[in-house]
Amino acid sequence: MGVIRKTKKVEALRQMFAETDKAISVVTLVDTLKGSMNKSTVYRILERLEEDGIVHSFNDTDGLKWYASCKGCSEKEHSDAHPHFKCTHCGNMECLPVDVQIPTISEYAIESSEIILVGECADCRA
Repeated sequence: MGVIRKTKKVEALRQMFAETDKAISVVTLVDTLKGSMNKSTVYRILERLEEDGIVHSFNDTDGLKWYASCKGCSEKEHSDAHPHFKCTHCGNMECLPVDVQIPTISEYAIESSEIILVGECADCRA
């Protein structure tokens, strides 16, 4: 399905991702945009952006859903098999530019994997 029209609401969400290289929690997105769109609209647009390969989503260690910009994805294929890092000090979440090899196990059909590394980011360590 994907994003068919580039409305002001779609562009507002896309702009939020363009302004950061960090992941953004769905709670932050809904809260930031509550004056211009309701929660259902935010979720609907995020779903379409994900279908188009513009953002990818993952759950953190607490089950909270996060979204981050895709790099090299398309509506046909997501190439987001990378770990994410959550800072225990500042709470920032970011994609790590590390390739991860997802194992193949003959008895299982693995569709996705979420690897969250938790610790202190470089900024907080400084």
